Amino acid sequence: GIIAVPWLLTAFYLTAIASDRYVSESIVAVRAEGAGISVPTGVDALSAMFGTSAATNEDQYMLQAHILSNDMLRQIDEKLDLRQAYSSPKLDFVFRMEEGATQDQFLDYYRRRVEVIIDDVSGLLTINTQGFTPEVSRAVNQEVVAISERFINESSHRLAREQMAFAESELMKARDRLDAVRQRLESFQEEHGILDPTAQAAATTGLTAELQATQARYEAELKGMLAYLNDDAPQVSALQAQIGGIREQLQAEKRRGVTDSTGLSLNVLAGRHQELLAELGFVSDAYRGALMALETARIESTRKLKSLVLVETPALPETAEYPRRVYTLIALLMGLLLIYGIGRLIIATIEDHLE
Repeated sequence: GIIAVPWLLTAFYLTAIASDRYVSESIVAVRAEGAGISVPTGVDALSAMFGTSAATNEDQYMLQAHILSNDMLRQIDEKLDLRQAYSSPKLDFVFRMEEGATQDQFLDYYRRRVEVIIDDVSGLLTINTQGFTPEVSRAVNQEVVAISERFINESSHRLAREQMAFAESELMKARDRLDAVRQRLESFQEEHGILDPTAQAAATTGLTAELQATQARYEAELKGMLAYLNDDAPQVSALQAQIGGIREQLQAEKRRGVTDSTGLSLNVLAGRHQELLAELGFVSDAYRGALMALETARIESTRKLKSLVLVETPALPETAEYPRRVYTLIALLMGLLLIYGIGRLIIATIEDHLE
């Protein structure tokens, strides 16, 4: 009874009641579109801002999680009426889904009928889907592949768009800062009427030195003339007039070398001007860096675009893979014999101890 009854009941169930379950298989891989694109010289240093484009197992595991997710199940159910296909009253009552199953129960049942195997070495994903008919198993597999392809494309393009949007926003900020500093520098120059206070001071100093040298030369000539001419001589008067003009010009240049037209010291103006030039140089470097970052983002976003490659299309199964009737009956018989043998051994041991 221990061996025969369970074995015969199981044999009756497998031969008379159990419904065939077919398995459709497909093999896919996630491929980076721009894996062969090279980064221009000078841009590599900025690529760390946006990560690398090397493919990792994260894509495979992310796709596996999406295939077994509730979102995937809802999309397949809307397209194929999967709930009805798995819960028909004509099917095996043991392996079919209850007609009034909740969404969580439906998801658990779906995950028992869909298997995703990841090969960490090759990066290939094998997708096995079960159905009570060959057509259902293949249709489910085809939908899984189609939805997975859209998911990979949309996710990679979304990441690329976000990356480009961030780089463009940083470029716009850098450009705004550059324009603001340029505007401040132009306003400073217009307000004080000086293009470069430092250059203005240098030019004034040079002109002052030249006027002083000219004044000294004319004064020496005047002394020479007074040695043999009267003070009211025309040559003496002309030379004295020239010396007077040079002195007035020299005083004006000295005043100009100290202050501008608004009365501010040139030293103060030169300091403010240098600060503006330093700030302009800083924001200019930041703007060039933002331009390079934008180019890096464009290249990296292209390299990160991914697509789903279908290595093996979902096939229409010709024979049922489940239930494995012969294998199940043999395994059950061996298990029952083992249980029977262990039980007889225990009973015999107890009887020996009782005697």
